[in-house]
Amino acid sequence: MTLSDAIPAPVERIAGDPACGLLILCDHASNAIPADYASLGMPAAELQRHIAYDIGIAETTRHLARLTGAPAVLSTFSRLLIDPNRGEDDPTLVMRLSDGAIVPGNARADDAEVERRLDRFYRPYDRSIGEAVSAGLESGRPPAILSMHSFTPSWKGVPRPWHITVLWDADPRFPKPLLRALEAEGDIVVGDNEPYDGALAGDVVNRHATRLGLANALIEIRQDLIGEPAGCLAWAERLARILPGILADPALNRVERQPTRTASRHRARWTPG
Repeated sequence: MTLSDAIPAPVERIAGDPACGLLILCDHASNAIPADYASLGMPAAELQRHIAYDIGIAETTRHLARLTGAPAVLSTFSRLLIDPNRGEDDPTLVMRLSDGAIVPGNARADDAEVERRLDRFYRPYDRSIGEAVSAGLESGRPPAILSMHSFTPSWKGVPRPWHITVLWDADPRFPKPLLRALEAEGDIVVGDNEPYDGALAGDVVNRHATRLGLANALIEIRQDLIGEPAGCLAWAERLARILPGILADPALNRVERQPTRTASRHRARWTPG
């Protein structure tokens, strides 16, 4: 989805088999802002940047859901409105400054306005994830959660060498075999908890996987690799080839509460990029 005058619903649901053992999430899928928010006072060019959404990841996620048959839940609103991958008490929930860009429409967003955005955008998306998780649990095969994101090729002038990275907290069931499988590809540079730390209190994975004891991993793909449709499809095909072997381990589809590092790493991953 691109910048538009209307957002028909704050969430996109892709149907899939709830008993397949996998649920795919995409928190920053869209840069859409409804007309009544007047682009938050930002130039159109700024809304095409990574500060507004995770470039390329929505199409990659849709391909991956189709190839795996897994259900998927994607946001349909810009994280500049409100970031669904933050806890409701996180000070970066509504960004007033993002990677050097002032967001005029957020400058005077008081508690009442934040609450309106929570009700209109954040909570419907959050509820949809909860419903998809519940469907997987009710199927008898608790889903492993795969959260899809993308990152910029460089940050503050420093190039990032990784093609893809895996972020995680303390549950190794999904991230460790995923890292091994990606490294075995031989033609890509893989990062482990790069360029951010995966232990973020209150984020989507923490809320819907870690706290419930569901296996989980967060993938970040470099944006220049998925900026065009061919790249999105290629990365989805690569992941769809890798995932079945990992998901064949029944440990990934058990509810097991694991230790967590979020208490000491609260808001360690705070900025879009």
